[in-house]
Amino acid sequence: MPENLYFGPEALKFLRALKRNNNREWFQARREIYERELKRPLLAIVAEITKAMDSFAPDHVRPPEKCIFRIYRDTRFSADKSPYKTHVAAWWARAGMEKTSGAGYYFHFSSTEVIIAAGIYMPQREQLHAVRMYLLDHHEELRKILQARKLRNVLDLDMEVRSLSRPPKGFPADHPAIDLIKQQQWGVFSRLPAETALQKTLVREVLTRFRAAAPLVDFLNRPFTRNEERKRQYIFKLV
Repeated sequence: MPENLYFGPEALKFLRALKRNNNREWFQARREIYERELKRPLLAIVAEITKAMDSFAPDHVRPPEKCIFRIYRDTRFSADKSPYKTHVAAWWARAGMEKTSGAGYYFHFSSTEVIIAAGIYMPQREQLHAVRMYLLDHHEELRKILQARKLRNVLDLDMEVRSLSRPPKGFPADHPAIDLIKQQQWGVFSRLPAETALQKTLVREVLTRFRAAAPLVDFLNRPFTRNEERKRQYIFKLV
C-alpha cells in the first residue's frame, strides 16, 4: 500500500505532546508512533519532492534518508538539554557540499508551523567571503532574482535579521552592493500553518516554492562551483 504524501492528524498530535514531554522516557514509550506517523511519511514526502527536483535542481537530488534530519538534538554546547527536536525537517544540499554549507532547500514541520525555505544559512567563513566577493560584480543579477514576481508571490526575503551594522573588513562602504554584502546569510522562506502538512497539497506547496527559489540557490552556489567547472573544462581539453 503506497504511503500518503502528507502527514496524518496523529503526527501533529505527537509533536504537540512532545513539546510538553521532551524526555527520553516519554519518547521511548511512543517511538512506534513517531516512526509510523512522522518518520515514515517524511521519507515518502521527501522522496516525492526529490523526484520532482530532478527537473529543476538536479544537483540537489539525494537519497531521502540523506536529506532528513535526526530527531535527536545535539545538546553538547547548549544550555537546553531537551533530548529531542520538536519538529521534523529535511535539507537538500548541493552535491559535494553535504558536509559544508552551500545553498540548498529546506522543509520543516512543527506543532505550530510549516517552514519552506531556500538559500544559504550560517555559511562557513570561507563561503561567506566567497559570496561577498562574487556580489561585488554580480549584485545586479541577485537583485533581479530577488525581485522576480514568481519568487515574491510565494516566498519572503530572509536576510535583514543577520545583517552587519557596518561593512565587513576590506569591502568599500560606498559599493552599490554593500547592503547585500553586509548580509551574513541569503535566503527566502514561507511560514504556513501547521495544518498545511496534513493536506494532500503539501508536496505541491513545497515544490511551488522550491521551483521559484531555484535561480537564487543556483546563484548562491556559483562562487563555490565555478572553479570546479573550470577544472573539468581544462581536463576535457587535455583529453
